[in-house]
Amino acid sequence: MRVAITGASGFVGRALTQTLRDAGHTPVAVRRSDEGELRWNTEEGFDPPDALSGYDAVVHLAGENIAGGRWTDEQKERIKASRVEGTRRVVEALGAADPRPSVLVSMSAVGYYGARGSVELDEDSAAGEGFLADVASAWETEAAAAESLEGLRVVRLRLGTVLGEGGALAKMLPAFKLGVGGRLGDGEQYMSWIHIDDVVGAIAHVLAHDDARGAYNLTAPQPATNAEFTRALGSALGRPTVIPVPKFALRIALGEMADHLLLSGQRVVPKRLLESDFAFAHPKLQGALDDAVR
Repeated sequence: MRVAITGASGFVGRALTQTLRDAGHTPVAVRRSDEGELRWNTEEGFDPPDALSGYDAVVHLAGENIAGGRWTDEQKERIKASRVEGTRRVVEALGAADPRPSVLVSMSAVGYYGARGSVELDEDSAAGEGFLADVASAWETEAAAAESLEGLRVVRLRLGTVLGEGGALAKMLPAFKLGVGGRLGDGEQYMSWIHIDDVVGAIAHVLAHDDARGAYNLTAPQPATNAEFTRALGSALGRPTVIPVPKFALRIALGEMADHLLLSGQRVVPKRLLESDFAFAHPKLQGALDDAVR
């Protein structure tokens, strides 16, 4: 397949590009510059408007980093606009394409479910409340608009915390390697994690299966509390994890972002992936972390 990828330079995008290339496909990065075969920006869309003509699939990963800076009103607007407007531009280009790709795989996030404590959540669970839930809901609404395009199926992937050589884990490692890592707050908040190998494997899985459509949770089968995750990461590194980070310190340092990203969570399970017989390479947390930090 010829697969157009937005966000191809990011952590997931780089891994997906390599996986698709290794499997004999042709991944093509959608770029924001004048260079390359595919060009776009979230304000004006694709250049030319029918640039996606002749591609077999589109994987839409692009979006402002939610942990890229303190959540000012301006930063929150950038986070939302990059996802909502960006997805709208992708759908517009799919509408103009002839011949049209047969599948759009659009990224979303488990933040869709909001802060729900220890309640187990699957794809049938309702959207939650709060900034991230609102962003994810609006993001998915834009992607779902593509379902009206003839001959196109749409898959919406709700991504959890990705473990690998990049992303959230890369930000955690320096403190943990020094032996000063610890649980965040009381550590009871759930982390819905997934290894990068399973992220790209799941994307390839839904690309290849013509019956895959709608929402899929991209998380491992066994979410963990922050305290459990902390102990497992300490074990993987052979370092102590006895210094907790108080809630007030996180709130002083990060403001609103601390409550949404670090002190609350979701207990999300990949019901639909498991029902589709997807085989996780790293289904257990300790094994996933051991591999990610080796």
